[in-house]
Amino acid sequence: MPDKTTIHGFSITYEDTSRPGVEYLRNDLSYPEARVFFDQARMRGSAEFEDDEDRQYTLLYQGGAYTLLKR
Repeated sequence: MPDKTTIHGFSITYEDTSRPGVEYLRNDLSYPEARVFFDQARMRGSAEFEDDEDRQYTLLYQGGAYTLLKR
């Protein structure tokens, strides 16, 4: 079952496998750095990024909601 959280004011849904990506967006990036990914996802439908451990993620924006997936 997906979890939900808020990161820098943005509500997202994610699976447990994406938890390191949530922590990366929340703890390793400042608000302006993280906002780049949220803005790109909102404008293009998705934003790809990787964390400091080279794990890859996709932030999706569909129907007004953000979802974080591990690739």
